[in-house]
Amino acid sequence: MKKLLSFTVSLLALVLILTACSTKNDSHNKKEKTTIKVASHTSPMTDMLEMIKEDLQKEGYNLEIVKVSDNVQANIALNNKEVDANFFQHKPFMEQFNQKNNAHLVAVQPIYNATVSFYSKNIKDIKDLKNGADIAIPSDPTNLARALRLLAHAKVITLNNPDSFTVTENDIKDNPKNLKFTKVSLLNLNEAYNEKDLVFNYPTYISKLGLTPDKNGLILEKDGDLTFAISIVAREDNKDDKKITALKKALASEKIKDYINKELKPKGHATPAF
Repeated sequence: MKKLLSFTVSLLALVLILTACSTKNDSHNKKEKTTIKVASHTSPMTDMLEMIKEDLQKEGYNLEIVKVSDNVQANIALNNKEVDANFFQHKPFMEQFNQKNNAHLVAVQPIYNATVSFYSKNIKDIKDLKNGADIAIPSDPTNLARALRLLAHAKVITLNNPDSFTVTENDIKDNPKNLKFTKVSLLNLNEAYNEKDLVFNYPTYISKLGLTPDKNGLILEKDGDLTFAISIVAREDNKDDKKITALKKALASEKIKDYINKELKPKGHATPAF
């Protein structure tokens, strides 16, 4: 009888241990399934992601912000399925990455239009730009085209097709001040501000120098163009997942719109794109 009782107790203990392990594993798996990983690298994108963490938790999702060193790494991580989405780029930049890497990234929701501008440490008015001035423009094709279009709209240069999203220096028709153009990577444009006569830049980067489009921008991009809206980007194979749907809903919300309108728009940084 004692042996039977001892066996029964041991069996019960084993069942309890296995049940506990099973529950722990199930809980772990459930957490993994409901975690949304989003790659980004700087504000205001990371600020917005922080703002929606609690909203996503209420919907049953844990938002993990994966901070990367640069724009390319964010796309590589997404393409390699290390993250579910990223939030830092506009559609033309994404399409350029797709073309170069045979990738299938998809812009699923525009969030805001960043107000790009030209800045100078030496002049206060674009009319004072000297002959032969050295202008820093982005080295990537999509932002290079955006910079040249902005110069053309300000009548600093003339382009053969000022509305094209693929223009290069070869499309400059008239350059009355014989301006020199130096290509610089996006992350090095702040350094170029101290070295060049004029520099194209995003508010995300130039704000680190204490500059804002409304106070310091010499040429402002006036109307928001959804072509260049900073968007949530996913992959073709997960764009319709519940995770992405939840992320889109949380970011394209009244909370984020109010933040953009109250915190970013007054400084000339951005306007909502939804």
